[in-house]
Amino acid sequence: MSAILKREFMAYFRAPLGYVFICAMYFFTGYYFFTYNIFNNTTDTTNLFAMLFSVVLFLVPILTMRLLSEERRTKTDQTLLTSPVSRLGIVCSKYLAALCVYTLAISGTLLMALVLRLYSKPDWSVVIGNFSGLFLLGAALIAVCLFISSLTENQVIAAVGGFGASLFLILLDAMQYVVANRALRVFFNHMSFNGRYKGFTIGVIGFADVFFFISVAALFLCLTVVVLERRRWN
Repeated sequence: MSAILKREFMAYFRAPLGYVFICAMYFFTGYYFFTYNIFNNTTDTTNLFAMLFSVVLFLVPILTMRLLSEERRTKTDQTLLTSPVSRLGIVCSKYLAALCVYTLAISGTLLMALVLRLYSKPDWSVVIGNFSGLFLLGAALIAVCLFISSLTENQVIAAVGGFGASLFLILLDAMQYVVANRALRVFFNHMSFNGRYKGFTIGVIGFADVFFFISVAALFLCLTVVVLERRRWN
């Protein structure tokens, strides 16, 4: 498992993908930091992290599009599936590799907080809550996009599918305001990624919100394992 994890992590930096993803996240982090904090002379990072919500939704599919679709395209998935590593080990290795790159990319937010610390005293509970929320959001979305990547051998389709999932998550948040059925409104409200994320932006780390993102990640990792198992026997 560790060998696959190392291989997948290094693969991001043997090609431009890892550098492009990290640079894009740092660019948007720096841009929103300047716009909302430096320009307005405030240590409140709530707006910074709120804006990064949408950025993460549309950048993560690019990070994950090659993870399993590339294996199918190059026919190396059969070698991988017959290796002594379990299907869960394969999925978790690829997932953790993407999560490590993602964590490096969002670490720019902590650098911005340190910059604020040079000139004032930021609210560290809010900073830590925001970072935790951004990490959990990415952890859930990476699992969703990894599952989509396992369904196709075309990286473009995997990326478009990831974008579609991200768009669905944004629309899901709005659905609670346009449906009349109370049960559906409650369902959409509880399933809203944006709603679950908002608490973190004010420094509140709620158990229910943490459990939600972890559960979503676990569910889609299990679904990805099922896809690999079916491919093994087919």
